[in-house]
Amino acid sequence: MTGELTRRALLHGLGAAGGAGAMLAAMGALGLVPGSQSHAFRAPQPGDFSLTGRSPKRVVVLGAGIAGLATAYELRKAGYDVTILEAAKKVGGRNLTLRGGDEITEIGGVTQEAGFRDGTYFNAGPARIAQWMITMDYCRELGVPLEIFVNSNADAYVHTGGKSVRYRTARADTYGYLGELLAKATNQGALDADLTAADKTNLLDLLREFGQLGEQFTYEGGERRANTGPIPSVSEVLGYRIPQALFWDLAHDQAMPMFQPVGGMDRIVDALAANVGRHRIKTNTPATRITDNGREVVVEYKNGSIKADFCVATLPPHVLARIPGSLPPEVVQSLGSGFNFSGSKLGLEYGRRWWELDEDIYGGTTETDLDIRTIWYPSHGFHERRGLLVGYYHLLDQADSYDALAPAARLERALKEGEKVHGPRYRKDLLSSISMSWRKRPHIEGMFTAGLQGGLLEQAHGRVYLAGDWLTDLVAWQAGAFESARKAVLLIHERALKEN
Repeated sequence: MTGELTRRALLHGLGAAGGAGAMLAAMGALGLVPGSQSHAFRAPQPGDFSLTGRSPKRVVVLGAGIAGLATAYELRKAGYDVTILEAAKKVGGRNLTLRGGDEITEIGGVTQEAGFRDGTYFNAGPARIAQWMITMDYCRELGVPLEIFVNSNADAYVHTGGKSVRYRTARADTYGYLGELLAKATNQGALDADLTAADKTNLLDLLREFGQLGEQFTYEGGERRANTGPIPSVSEVLGYRIPQALFWDLAHDQAMPMFQPVGGMDRIVDALAANVGRHRIKTNTPATRITDNGREVVVEYKNGSIKADFCVATLPPHVLARIPGSLPPEVVQSLGSGFNFSGSKLGLEYGRRWWELDEDIYGGTTETDLDIRTIWYPSHGFHERRGLLVGYYHLLDQADSYDALAPAARLERALKEGEKVHGPRYRKDLLSSISMSWRKRPHIEGMFTAGLQGGLLEQAHGRVYLAGDWLTDLVAWQAGAFESARKAVLLIHERALKEN
């Protein structure tokens, strides 16, 4: 795995088979993501400047995504004069929640309007927060109410080989046969060179419980599979083509419970923007040039420019690399060297919550070997009349294949695939839909970027600083954006306290 193309091929395969979690874990093992950015953080305070006889500086922030908003929020606590320039007409970046009447226009001009009814929303970007993430701290500080996000549900399905099996049943059968096979190997002496007699006894006791094995250490089913039909053969179970579906929820960043803001993920954006001050955010203002002349930074945009003591650029790295200015060539080259991953999601609003009424599914996901990959069931609004499913959520080649289609064709293809899992009800009672192609999202052009080496990009470049989840080991998570913003804020504040 020494060549660039080989690494890309490996990561594409892992992303397609195991999703972002498996792919990012592999990137960490290969040294393709920076180390953790976690560090002690004391938010800057206005009083810090009174001790030095200096005053807060002017800062221009490029990008009103989570990293940009968090940077401005923390700097404003200390009285910095902060202005945010945002290229899009809406703040939030990849933290995008769509409601009825919202429009999204793709690169190329295709426009969709969300036809959702009142109360329905679609988190087209991030949708869940792990309880250990710093995002939880910001929700507490900002007063953003949270509710449980059902990340895994034993009553959802694993769909593979043309067959839908309840998640609890698929896991019980898999654990059962794994336990039986390992018990046989143990009893036949295959592990004698590795285990003492006491070890073998302990292992067999563990396997009996792990696989719910009978007296003869054979798998005969059990209460864990919930009596959902005949037990499949070991060959059928080992032939399941999506083994990651049985273990993904055990990952550190996918544990239960997880959380979501009440009313949509963009409640975090709204709270940050309100604290920064909407009047300090200029939307529809993409930067056209960034110049550091040594004394100040000048950021140009159409019909104007702004001068500041410091600049914090939080744009996607491949987008920032295209903006002319004074960044060193090696920095520009590094910004464009990451793995920019495509990703897409589909929101399906139904007039009847059939997954609850007919199939007893309340939240969680169905994992499939179909090209829709995953179906997400809502974790809020239980027993209400309407509800919204995420009809697909995928990366890389699967995302690219859907993105190449017109929205109507994406919907039709996804409905045909979903019918393989849920039957005709998947098409019935559908009220509206909208599909998000992050590769085609103007000013963003990808779901996330990974594989950038930290080092050079984490440093100050004159009076220009960088921030974004792509500078941390929490790529594709809002927590990474928050952590990176905090580091940039501390670097600027330390410098500001020293400068005349």
